[in-house]
Amino acid sequence: MYGLVVRFKLLDGHEAAFDALASKTLHSIEAEEPRTAVYLTHRLPATPGVRIFYELYDDIDAFEAHERTAHVRRFLEERSQHLRADPEVWVVEPTAGLVRQRPLPGVAQL
Repeated sequence: MYGLVVRFKLLDGHEAAFDALASKTLHSIEAEEPRTAVYLTHRLPATPGVRIFYELYDDIDAFEAHERTAHVRRFLEERSQHLRADPEVWVVEPTAGLVRQRPLPGVAQL
């Protein structure tokens, strides 16, 4: 498994537009990317101008394929108009977890 956590700081008043862009991208990920295991977008209730994405792919090849899709390239181009700063990106390595009460495939359970 290959994972990312990405933190976006949005410009004031751009929350709805950014969320709409993310939602549109999410629909394409669902339809076209069977090797994307988890793709979650979050907002922080106490900090309305921050969004956190958690992304989990079958492997690095699945992530690289994700990055090459037209919908992700569009998201990467269009997101900048909504951002206060460059996104913060952390590559993460799952060590244990469940998705819908099922262990993550390929991840040893503690």
